[in-house]
Amino acid sequence: MDDGPYLRFQGTARNERGAFPGIFVLVNGLAREGKLTAEQERFRRLNNDWYDAAYTNPSHVDPSIYDRELHPTAVAWFKSSAEHLTGRVGGYLDILTAHGIDWVRLSSSDPGRVLYEDAVQIVVVPHEAVQ
Repeated sequence: MDDGPYLRFQGTARNERGAFPGIFVLVNGLAREGKLTAEQERFRRLNNDWYDAAYTNPSHVDPSIYDRELHPTAVAWFKSSAEHLTGRVGGYLDILTAHGIDWVRLSSSDPGRVLYEDAVQIVVVPHEAVQ
């Protein structure tokens, strides 16, 4: 990927829909499975609450954004200008690393067909998934 205005942090293994899950999905999955330490769970809850308050959930604007039938591989990317949001991802990455889950940081100027955009993020269907 090029060094563009959009950033994404995701796992390296595809999920059942063919998408690469983002770090929030991965950490929340570990929590649902009861795999987080008490400290990791405190971090997750505190920071998930912070993120929920800090920016719009695209699915609250358009419930079809992550519809598994319409857009099974849709994923969100931060705008690189949203440093107040990307500055907190390190703790999530630390949790994934501690649990042996591989992740990557991607940067792109054209990550896919845009389904949603606001001041801090876009949701796209990645080019490789566009039919």
